[in-house]
Formats: sequence, C-alpha cells, structure tokens
Amino acid sequence: MNQAPSFRAFRIHNDASGGHRAGIEEMRVDELSPGEIVIKVAYSSVNYKDALAGTGKGKILRQYPLNGGIDVAGYVVASTDPAFKEGDQVLCTGCGLSETRDGGYAEYARLESRWAIALPAGLTLRESMALGTAGFTAALALFQMVRNGQLPAMGPIVVTGATGGVGSLAIDILTQAGFEAHAITGKVEQFDYLIGLGAKQCVARTNLHWGQRPLEAAHWAGAIDNVGGDLLAGLTRVIKPYGNIAVCGNAASIDLQTTVMPFIIRGLSVLGVASAGTARAIREQVWALLAGDWKPAHLATIASREVALDGLAGVFEPMLGGGSLGRTVVKIG
Repeated sequence: MNQAPSFRAFRIHNDASGGHRAGIEEMRVDELSPGEIVIKVAYSSVNYKDALAGTGKGKILRQYPLNGGIDVAGYVVASTDPAFKEGDQVLCTGCGLSETRDGGYAEYARLESRWAIALPAGLTLRESMALGTAGFTAALALFQMVRNGQLPAMGPIVVTGATGGVGSLAIDILTQAGFEAHAITGKVEQFDYLIGLGAKQCVARTNLHWGQRPLEAAHWAGAIDNVGGDLLAGLTRVIKPYGNIAVCGNAASIDLQTTVMPFIIRGLSVLGVASAGTARAIREQVWALLAGDWKPAHLATIASREVALDGLAGVFEPMLGGGSLGRTVVKIG
C-alpha cells in the first residue's frame, strides 16, 4: 500500500477552547473516519456548503473535528472490499463527507465502499470533480424531471441562479440532453458566459415582473431552481401545464408562499432534489449519464479555476458573497 505516514489536510475545528478554526494540518490515515477504502486524493471541489463549513458561517458539520470537502476523487491504495482494488479510480460526493465523516480536502481519504462510485468511462478524475456535487445535483434534477414526464417537446426549461455551479452545469446538461435552456440571473454582465454554455435566452432577475395572481401567463415548461423564496413562488405561477420545477437550493430564502392553483389547475409538480443521500442505484445511473449523453460540453469553461489546499480560504468568502462564477476545482494529488 503506497500511502504516506503523515499527510496534509484542511481540518475544521469548533470547540470551547478555540471556537471555529480551520486550516492545514498534518495527520495520519489511522486518524481518518472509518471505511473500507483508502484513496490517495487527486481532486476535490468547492461547493457553497464547503464555504459555509470552512468559514463557520453555516452549521454543516455535525461533529468536530473533520476534514472539509464534500466531494473527492482519487486512486484506491487499500481496500477491504473485494469490489475495489488498488489502483482503481473512484469518486464520492456527499454521503456524509464533511458532515459526519472526514471529507476530500486532504491528501488521503477513507471512504465507505457503499458510497464510493467507480469512475465511469468517459470522465477523468478532474472532470468528475469539475462536476462534483453541483453537477450531480443538476443532473439529478433533470433525471427526476424526465422520470416525471418532462420532455423537450414541452418547451424550454429555465434555470435560476444560473451563473453558480449548479446553474451553469444545469444549462449545459439541459442542452446536451436535448432541452432548450433559459437562464435567470442577477449578473447581467455574465449573459455572454451563459449563452456560451447553451442558454437560448437570458433574463435579468430585476426584469421579472410577473403578476401576483395565482396563475399568470405560462412562459416555461419547467424550471431548475437554486434560489427559493419569491423567485420560486413566482415560477409556480408561470410554468406550463404538467411541467416540473426541480428545487435544488435556497440562495435567497427557504420560504415558499404560493397557492394550490398551479397544482390543481395546471398539474404542476415540484420535485425536491436532495443529492447527498441519493440511493446508490440512482447515483450510478446519474453518473453514467454525466459521463455519456449528458456530459457537459463546456466543463473547461465552467471549472476554469483551480486551487490547491492552501488556496481554499481565498475561495470561500467570495463564494459566500455571491462573487463566484461556475466551479472551482481543488487539485490535491
């Protein structure tokens, strides 16, 4: 087994003596959370949850201390599960990483084999982390919409919070899957970026003036929403009959004030997207799509920023302030 006696990790603490603190530490493999697989980490990524956890501005971790990083990809160096052998390339997103067990911001990680996914043909380790939880969430949203009857012929799908990681990847994934993608964003200066990803129409959030009646003129066949609050409430009034809204986030608010009318008159479905604990069978199907027919064509554009462990702190604050664009990959190996 080719593993170092000690290695570097971005570790998060919160205790009575020192409060919240996070930074690079040395640790050993035997100090990691238990699991059947030890991997030498090649890449991770930065998600909104990672920024909340790393800065202490959100209650993400359920125990301390833990290594940050809800995504990880790398090479197996030891396994007690015969399904995985030394040298295998694997990935893991969510599944308790940086919540109840050590995450991917470390040179080594130990994983539960039930959540480890063999890297599908068609993806490199870096590409898998350019996607990460954000790409998996976007694809899972579309997967659930399609399973509930959404078809390209029904009309365009609008994506809110479109310049973020989930939003950017959703635009690209929708386009690859044969849907017409539209974008809603507060960053009008990024319209060209979104059009480059495949968006056929971009709408400034400040230009949304749909009315307040329970049902308004229908504009879109469905939506992938990362925002919540008033924007999500407005969407329920303007989706065409039997369309779906996949709810992925709450960037603006956790509240939802609406009426039953869109549901009982237009047959609207609101689908919750909780990616972290997705059943393995569905997880494998979604990753196969991401490596195949739904693979985004613009991953290099969406995930153009790359940092090392030492650069994490400089990414968190801009992300929480709404200043990030697309995805940030963390190169570790």
